Amino acid sequence: MVQNRIPGIQGVDTRALTKKLRVHGVMKGLISTEGVSGDEAVERARLWHGIEGMDYVREVTHKESFLWDEQDEQSANLRLIQGGDATEARLLRDPLPPADIPIVAYDFGIKYNILRRLRQRGFRVRVVPSGTPAEHALKFDPAGIFLSNGPGDPAALGYAVRAVGELIARGIPVFGICLGHQIVGLAMGGKTFKLKFGHRGGNQPVQHLETGRVEITSQNHGFAVDPASLPGEMIVDRINLNDQTVEGMRHRSKPVFCVQYHPEASPGPHDSTPLFDEFRQLIEHG
Repeated sequence: MVQNRIPGIQGVDTRALTKKLRVHGVMKGLISTEGVSGDEAVERARLWHGIEGMDYVREVTHKESFLWDEQDEQSANLRLIQGGDATEARLLRDPLPPADIPIVAYDFGIKYNILRRLRQRGFRVRVVPSGTPAEHALKFDPAGIFLSNGPGDPAALGYAVRAVGELIARGIPVFGICLGHQIVGLAMGGKTFKLKFGHRGGNQPVQHLETGRVEITSQNHGFAVDPASLPGEMIVDRINLNDQTVEGMRHRSKPVFCVQYHPEASPGPHDSTPLFDEFRQLIEHG
């Protein structure tokens, strides 16, 4: 840790801290290597603006569009999952299929493993910056639009909400995950709110309301879509079994669906990996 300049803490009663967080929810905190006093540290934490209203997406998005490498054989991924999930290993060993469906992926802080999963399903993926207007995205003649994960407050991303709203109105198939899911909710006229307890980790239970099926999912987010704010065109079809918050939505008549969690998670869980196949089927069959 010293060699890599990674800060750490010790002497903290983590059980007492956990009890406090369980009562008060997510709280501001400060870790400092500057030798500040306890009072000064508390004051600095109080003065931090937090993440509400902050657009951190502009700091992490790619600045230029690019085409994901169609010849990526993912040898690095194979090494990572040796001895892991057999289905995942087979998928990564198989030759990549022809990239016969062009899509545009909005980069709000996209994980490269998402791009790998899309490519494995035969998508030709054009990644575009978060601020790309709808008309510019459509110039690539995509058969579908993918909306990625990303950091910060979705309500601060008015430019993305406008673009996605225009794309949905055009009737083009849309699939969003995590922040992309929240942007879909906002684009449809809904609202988002900050969770008292963010969803973190790879063991979040999600139920598909129409089938009763439960998925164990990977999640890392602090905001959620308010179901009461959604218009009648949007159907909430997945909920979190811990707190009943919205985990998935679909449009009643348009080819639009989204989830709050991460189906690309590696090393897992892999319960929701078939969502990428569902996106392809949506494009192929409407």
